[in-house]
Amino acid sequence: MKAVYWQRGESLDYTNSGATVIEANSIIDLKTRIAVAGTSINPKETGSIHVTGVYRIKKKDSGAINFGAAVYYDATDSTGGITTTAASMTPAGYAAEESAAGADTILVKLLG
Repeated sequence: MKAVYWQRGESLDYTNSGATVIEANSIIDLKTRIAVAGTSINPKETGSIHVTGVYRIKKKDSGAINFGAAVYYDATDSTGGITTTAASMTPAGYAAEESAAGADTILVKLLG
């Protein structure tokens, strides 16, 4: 069996199956990982999502997160955010910086 090279894979085509626009830079929960919308994507249209890279994302909790810690995306309510709690959350990647208690955001290296 042979494989045919398609693309590098940092960004992928993604079809918005919802009824509202996905705004650029929105987090998209893919259930096994997260992605970041590279462009606004209208309903029923295809746009670009980023699946690698480092992004500054809002934290869910105010606690400290250590550099390199596995982090998860909590989309259980409208506030969303990054947490170190794994239960029922979507894997996001790992902390790309130390984030002190009380900090609102953290740099996250997305799962590759």
